[in-house]
Amino acid sequence: MRLKANGFLTASVAVLAAFAAGEAHAADVAASSVVDAVTVYPDGASVTRLVTVDLPAGENSAVLKDFPLTLDPSSLRVEGEAGAKLTIGAIDAKPPRAALPVNLPELDRRIEALKDERGNLQGSIDAATARRKFAERFADVSPAGLGEKGEARPISEWRTAFAAVGDEIASADAAIRDAQRKQRELDREIARLEQDKAQKPPNKLEVRIELAAATATKATLRVTYAVRNARWTPLYDARLDTGARDRKPALELVRRAEITQSTGEDWSNVALAVSTVRTARGGSAPDLKSLVVQYPQVPRPMAAASASDSAAPLAMDRMRQFRAGGARNEEPVMERAAEQQAVADVSGFQVVFKIPGRVSLGASEGAKSLRVSSATIAPDLAVRAAPVLDPTAFLEASFKQAEDAPLLPGRVSIYRDGIFVGRGQMAAAAKDETVRLGFGADEKIKIERNVLKRNEGSAGLIMTTSKTDERAFKTTVRNGHDFPIRIAIEDQLPVSENEEIQVEMLSSTTPPSATNARDRRGVLEWAFEAKAGEVKDINFAWRIRWPKDKGVVMVPAG
Repeated sequence: MRLKANGFLTASVAVLAAFAAGEAHAADVAASSVVDAVTVYPDGASVTRLVTVDLPAGENSAVLKDFPLTLDPSSLRVEGEAGAKLTIGAIDAKPPRAALPVNLPELDRRIEALKDERGNLQGSIDAATARRKFAERFADVSPAGLGEKGEARPISEWRTAFAAVGDEIASADAAIRDAQRKQRELDREIARLEQDKAQKPPNKLEVRIELAAATATKATLRVTYAVRNARWTPLYDARLDTGARDRKPALELVRRAEITQSTGEDWSNVALAVSTVRTARGGSAPDLKSLVVQYPQVPRPMAAASASDSAAPLAMDRMRQFRAGGARNEEPVMERAAEQQAVADVSGFQVVFKIPGRVSLGASEGAKSLRVSSATIAPDLAVRAAPVLDPTAFLEASFKQAEDAPLLPGRVSIYRDGIFVGRGQMAAAAKDETVRLGFGADEKIKIERNVLKRNEGSAGLIMTTSKTDERAFKTTVRNGHDFPIRIAIEDQLPVSENEEIQVEMLSSTTPPSATNARDRRGVLEWAFEAKAGEVKDINFAWRIRWPKDKGVVMVPAG
């Protein structure tokens, strides 16, 4: 592709035919780059590096040696601007060869000198060891208590001899310890220099861009590529003001993006954005194969090695799934502060949140949480309880998701009237869907569920034909607030999946507001407005009938 003066240029990875003939004569032009912009996806990132290079006239190869090893070479793309006609050819990425240090002769001389010094120390150790042995042998073969003719020596001469032998041994031991300590220091220095001599694997990727300039010019290139070792996950802060008699409830919902990256490159002072696009899932739906019905075939015996070979990848896959699902603990943000937030760019198929200003995030430095957006919502408050499991009443805020950007699944930190009350999970919600968030226990709502009747017996006229199980319950709800509040009580009506097992709700039941509440079979809901201090009873009774020669059990649905 060609670039006119002060024009704009775009090029793909494809090798232009014009460069194929003259590639061997291209001159290398060293260049450096800086990370300028990053878009992070839930399963990767797109990085744009800025390159400024002074090009002589003719065919050249811009050589950049500061790209991360983790990039996908097939994703490399380049575009840019120049002040003259410019053609971009092939883009090639490869790891540079491991190189020996440039000061190799100096390292060799230094190591040789240290080894000579170590040898001298070993000579001192050997000499001191010989002195020690001589002193010990002298003490053994020359008794201090006898003179030349065998006469007894005075005690003072004994002590002098003992002291002389002791001093000699102590002096030899001190010399040995000092020399050995110096040897250890020399050994560490020699090992360090030997490591400096060794070839080091490359930690950066070399990228070459073939360029042809009609005249000498200065070009600004933008190289974009994909990396996998980066991701972002949505986090939320839900801050509920429960209101008062003169103030309606309000919910502040803050979106955050928790970003982590271990790409091998630091993102310093970059324009950062997060996108909802999932790049790792590919571009197409999976292809279904034909489903064949046939008689089972007798399996062939499997060798032990084959079984282990097939089990190992499955175990590793399950381990990866377990690690990917692991959740990290998040410390609650207990202080309010003014924060910048992103600008949402919403299209028909994705949402991109552009973080204002410039952001820095080093490789493998941990997670960084950035504020994406916030909204103040007028929620509907209700108290919800399932006393068959737990008599505690929980405050719930519900609202209709009104933003174009969908709410993605993620952890949510819950605050009620300025107090952190726990963590929950935000479910995915598109525009116009209803969102429900729990805000902890409401201690002023008292709920009590009692069993009124539990009867298991038989039913029939002349002869017993079936068994029955009849039960009745009463739930008492007391509103201890000095204001009215909406309350929803849930309970379970057994569900039969066999026509021989008949379930009926008895007429003594208080009519429920909803059956199969929120698409859950057999879940009943009684919703009502409880006045300040009001006490309300809810009656619930059911009967199960089944053949007498069979037994039944009630188990939670899967």
